[in-house]
Amino acid sequence: MKQYAMVIDTRLCVGCGACVIACKTENQVPEGLHRDWVVEETSGRYPDLRLEIRSERCNHCLRPPCVSACPTGASHRDEESNLVLVDSNRCTGCKACMAACPYAVRYVHPRGYVDKCTFCNQRLASGLEPACVAVCPAHAMSFGNLHNPLSRVSRLMRGRAAKTLVPEAGTSPQVFYLL
Repeated sequence: MKQYAMVIDTRLCVGCGACVIACKTENQVPEGLHRDWVVEETSGRYPDLRLEIRSERCNHCLRPPCVSACPTGASHRDEESNLVLVDSNRCTGCKACMAACPYAVRYVHPRGYVDKCTFCNQRLASGLEPACVAVCPAHAMSFGNLHNPLSRVSRLMRGRAAKTLVPEAGTSPQVFYLL
């Protein structure tokens, strides 16, 4: 079984937004909506400040509350890839999954269904990386199977400390930020 994950090196990300544009283009995301975005976060106290730049999206959690909240089964976990996906044909647009997600990563598509990052599962089916990873000029983003000890994401996770967003939610997110 695969366990796809994304690893983002916060030391390398420059916040250029190429990942956001690639995602919008690849997935035909409607104007004004997004599946990923760039966040800049400053921490510390002057003069010891730290700026962290990170690209955020659906975390494809191992324990996704959006799936259990969905009354129609439209939000589901793909058994082969472990990706959290939305079947637009089954989605009624009720927004229960949106309310359950601690990351606020979903939006209502103008056609009435809820949409979000899929790690470009259409590209994965062709053996390609997600569009955001493929275009990152700083090579800050990596994607792969955590169950494969030889994969780049597995090696990166062994080599440096990493964090996830909102760990207290207990969702086991699969987007990791190298510190």
